[in-house]
Amino acid sequence: MEKEILACIKDQDIKYLQSGQISKHVFPLERKKAHDDHVSHLIIRVFAYSISPKNEIMYLIQKRNMKKESFPGYFTDSASGHVIYKKNLSLKDIEQNAKRELQEEFGIQTKYVRKTSFYDLRTETYMNTSEISYIFLFQVDHDIELKADPIELDTETSKFYSETELKQILKKENSVDYSRKIWDEIITIDLKELIKNKMNIKKQGDVALFIGRFQPFHHGHVYVINNIFKEFKKIKIAIGSSQLSNTCINPFTSTERKKFLVAALKSRKYPAKNYEIFEIPDIFNAEKWVNHVVSIVGNFDAIFSNSDWIRILFQQKDFNIGKKITIFKKKYNGTNIRKLICKNDKNWRNLVPKEVINIIEEPSIDGLNRIKKLCKEGVSN
Repeated sequence: MEKEILACIKDQDIKYLQSGQISKHVFPLERKKAHDDHVSHLIIRVFAYSISPKNEIMYLIQKRNMKKESFPGYFTDSASGHVIYKKNLSLKDIEQNAKRELQEEFGIQTKYVRKTSFYDLRTETYMNTSEISYIFLFQVDHDIELKADPIELDTETSKFYSETELKQILKKENSVDYSRKIWDEIITIDLKELIKNKMNIKKQGDVALFIGRFQPFHHGHVYVINNIFKEFKKIKIAIGSSQLSNTCINPFTSTERKKFLVAALKSRKYPAKNYEIFEIPDIFNAEKWVNHVVSIVGNFDAIFSNSDWIRILFQQKDFNIGKKITIFKKKYNGTNIRKLICKNDKNWRNLVPKEVINIIEEPSIDGLNRIKKLCKEGVSN
């Protein structure tokens, strides 16, 4: 049997997941070793529901098999499991893990999952080990045939329940604490309204918000800004993780990154009145982060970011999400540019505006040597 390699993370880095920085901080470790050594790792929990022809919400809950080592015979979520490690792990990859678990435990194929929503990110403790839970809501077809795995689940009682039935289960039956709390929350949500809101398309308006870390600012960012200006009169540019600097991942200060932006925009003849630059420090709290951003930047008509994490957080708050704008993503990204610099590969110069290169190479900044030194020392946060 092939070993299961989990996406693990150091305890001191868990907070960065609240900022959507997944691939930068997770590392691979075989499942048994992760459990034996109590290494923190990522898991998923799926809470699935369907809408009946009578417009009634039905909730899919599983009861664990009595032979399971942990929580035998307990009611829990619809599906759950570990996040399998992969290079450049993203929220979309984690969602695929969730769909895989739902299929393995209930036989529900991906084509029968109609709507997916990221719900929350929470830290749980199991056997003295932290498990960081990515929680998803899935709407599945009402008339789907369930094929519950008899090894994992009690096939008779693992099924769809009405709201009244689910409340009775949570009140009277044994259930896993973490899952019970989430079911209690989900029952209070108007899921039909949630689906309706996610389908709404709003008028775009005049002001766009563009969020990035700009470590460093490169031609991919220029491409995004040029395209946003085709539709909007003004761009509010937010420098994310503004308080982080002098690390391999975040080598430049917010002041230096602002200098990159101003120089690049001035070189391209964009009037200063057409853009504003804001510093957005991380608060490592996904639930409060959108309100935190809005409190700093004020009003805007659409948010642009190629980060799935940022897009989902703003979508949950019912903001207008601009289309993804990318060009040769693997080439034009800060991680790639920093790696090229560390390898003394001069091709990085083709990816960054000349005026930004000049700032990076200023003696007072000494950006190239700074990046090489920080990455060599392994200063990663």
